[in-house]
Amino acid sequence: MSTPTTNTTADQAYTKPARRSVWDFVRQQPLGSIGIIMIVIMMLAAIFAQQVSPYNPEDVDFEASPAFGGGAPSIAHLLGADAFGRDILSRLIHGARTALSIGFLSALFGCSIGAIIGTSSAFFGGKIDLLVQRFIDLMLSFPIIILAIIVIAIFPKTVVAGIDINVIIAIAIPFIPKTARVIRSQALAVVTLPYVDAARANGFSSRRIIFRHILPNVTAPFLIMMTALIGQAILLEASLSYLGLGVVEPTPSWGLMLSGVNADYYRTAPWMIIYPGLAVSIAVFSFNLFGDSLRDWLDPKLKL
Repeated sequence: MSTPTTNTTADQAYTKPARRSVWDFVRQQPLGSIGIIMIVIMMLAAIFAQQVSPYNPEDVDFEASPAFGGGAPSIAHLLGADAFGRDILSRLIHGARTALSIGFLSALFGCSIGAIIGTSSAFFGGKIDLLVQRFIDLMLSFPIIILAIIVIAIFPKTVVAGIDINVIIAIAIPFIPKTARVIRSQALAVVTLPYVDAARANGFSSRRIIFRHILPNVTAPFLIMMTALIGQAILLEASLSYLGLGVVEPTPSWGLMLSGVNADYYRTAPWMIIYPGLAVSIAVFSFNLFGDSLRDWLDPKLKL
């Protein structure tokens, strides 16, 4: 009888801090909680886009186009229609799927590679660290949008499951040096700890020490960087699509909705660019709120 009671008590003692930590985040970071709520709403809209969107985002109805006197917000089209008569609300909902998928994958890829480079640079040190840091300085000297355009010009266009891999790579590569610089600064303190010296003394390989002893201890800055860079990735994808270098028609994209023929109606039909612009702004603002709140919450100096 005593054994189950002991196990149950231990399980409760183990799970209670996790529940309390979630509540503490909500209580201490109300703005971060608002950001999470908006992110969840966007994710649900992206997942259930087929069910919640009133129209197919690629259906064309020229009678609803502003060129034929239509397109204004109405009962049939709550947010209006674009230059081709396509429902703007439906394209915004499906565009959330494009923005979040590209934003998450590019941030995950860029942050993961950057974290490995940063921890490896801090672990090996010496000339290797010097060369890696100079290369990172070189990459950081380029503006993000310029570096992304260069990558798009080099790599061939590849589409897998409706996702443009070329755009993901172009957005992820500029994130690598940013993440590597931040993770390296944290890893420099970790490599001096006694358990890393003990792992070296036991003859563990460099790969094992990096992946099993250093990387798990830089998880906090990794998560902070990733949440912040998802918002930047969404904005960069919209910028590339606006320039005609990202997602192409007829794929719904917030950047595409701001460019092309729709931009010519900014006076007579301003809803064509107002709502996509609001969608991009809200998405970036939500991830920035969550990222900043997560950084403050994980910082032990700011613990309440």
